[in-house]
Amino acid sequence: MARSHWPRRLPRELEIPATSLWFNLEVAARRHPDKTATLYCGAALSYAELERQALALAGWLQAQGVQAGDRVALFMQNCPQFLVAFYAINRANAVAVPVNPMNRVDEFGHYIRDPETKVVICSADLAAIVAAANEALPAEQRLRALLVTSYADALPPDGIPSELGLPEAMRQWLLAEPALPAGAQHWVDALAAGQRPGPHTAQADDLALLPYTSGTTGLPKGCMHSNRTLMANACGGAQWGMASAESVGLAVVPMFHITGMLYGVLGPVYQCMTLVIMPRWDRELAGQLISRYRVTHWTCIPTMIIDLFGSPNYKRFDLSSLFYLSGGGAAMPQAVAERLQQEFGLTFAEGYGLTETAAPSHANPPERAKLQCLGMPIFGVDSRVIDPVTLAEMPVGEVGEIVTHGPMVFKGYWRQPEATAAAFIEIEGKRFFRTGDLGRMDEEGYFFITDRLKRMINASGYKVWPSEVELLLYKNPAIQEACIIASRDDYRGETVKAVVVLRAEARGTTTAEDIIAWSREHMAAYKVPRIVEFVDALPKSGAGKVLWRVLQEREGQALP
Repeated sequence: MARSHWPRRLPRELEIPATSLWFNLEVAARRHPDKTATLYCGAALSYAELERQALALAGWLQAQGVQAGDRVALFMQNCPQFLVAFYAINRANAVAVPVNPMNRVDEFGHYIRDPETKVVICSADLAAIVAAANEALPAEQRLRALLVTSYADALPPDGIPSELGLPEAMRQWLLAEPALPAGAQHWVDALAAGQRPGPHTAQADDLALLPYTSGTTGLPKGCMHSNRTLMANACGGAQWGMASAESVGLAVVPMFHITGMLYGVLGPVYQCMTLVIMPRWDRELAGQLISRYRVTHWTCIPTMIIDLFGSPNYKRFDLSSLFYLSGGGAAMPQAVAERLQQEFGLTFAEGYGLTETAAPSHANPPERAKLQCLGMPIFGVDSRVIDPVTLAEMPVGEVGEIVTHGPMVFKGYWRQPEATAAAFIEIEGKRFFRTGDLGRMDEEGYFFITDRLKRMINASGYKVWPSEVELLLYKNPAIQEACIIASRDDYRGETVKAVVVLRAEARGTTTAEDIIAWSREHMAAYKVPRIVEFVDALPKSGAGKVLWRVLQEREGQALP
């Protein structure tokens, strides 16, 4: 493979530490005990305190019966408690299961049942969802414990500084103290219990993280990541992005997401960075925080940059401290990238990766980035472009399926040996992951994506899997059949469209707004169809299979 433009400052491969992720926090707390690990709405948490809280929580988890290899779910928005909980789970030799906080009751039960979750750690505003999902399960599948934190637990004792300019709705949300479900335990009490964990026995190849990704069929699947697969990108990110203990990162990509996990939980602790945590995206707040705390590193999705530029105040923000700006999930529009260069001298370094690759497997070197480009394979990664049918390698410039071999590639899907076997192929004695993405490689070794083999909708970086939305829609008593397709959206890139056949008794009385409102109650907001089209029948094959491609192509032809 052409690697003529590999940055001379970087090694081709890394010596990946053979330790657990907990060890990274232990080292950071010894090296920089008083250094600020997180800044959250004006509250600073030192590395020593982060370690102290994580140890106390690890002891509490083990007191609930959590043993090595058990699964503990994390269900909350970005906050310091997320880091504390993740490292406590790792210290307890257990496995973290991050869950999108936009999930509803109908969806959350899967994250208890499938991984056999023992404990859920969640925010107070989501506790009722966990309790309801748990109650709906058979007794033998239910949780051992539910631990609940209020966002206020991590806020400054004297209140959120007014000069930060938090939106009033966000301030009220953070200060809210919803009632806890019966039997739930409070975060503050768990830390105050003073329980000490037993020996830390987790090894590099032990399972550490089980993030879920939806497939083209069925329910979301758990991706098995070990300490070692996660460590590959935790330490690789520092070298690629020129980060160090002197760096200040902005954590706004959701931490439950593999990108937010890497750049908001794993990488910063390995690098001993200071992390400015945003609980939710708000463009004015982002501008204020970058300016106030002199943020140097920001990984985001392009829609955030677009939104920031849309602020009437953006020219007042001092973005001069920004040194490394990266992201993915959607292509960066050329006009926006050019504005970044012209107005701020910043290059947006796009990257590419999947949950199965612990975020990046490809990245653009900031010193020579290309637009609308996935970048080049990073440390120790071998990526090829193959014919998805014959599996033969394609010539440079020809389109095929991107397949990847590297130290960050996951071990397989949780308890799904058939899906795991289908996800990998062997080339020249090496195990390559089939990404399901169609792309090409240019003569300089940079990769470009052209299409997707899998049926995925990419809405502002959120991955929406039509089959999952369809399964939920079929619970609506007014719907006889449904097919989910992508529709073009100027802001989100793509948005979700439902093509629906109503039951006879619902025709004439059920509106598109009714379907959308029902969806908001039963699924995460980013999955909710923004457009609903009623039809008399869906196109089907001779075997009765819905021909979603026909609808998708028709949608493309109908758009100007």
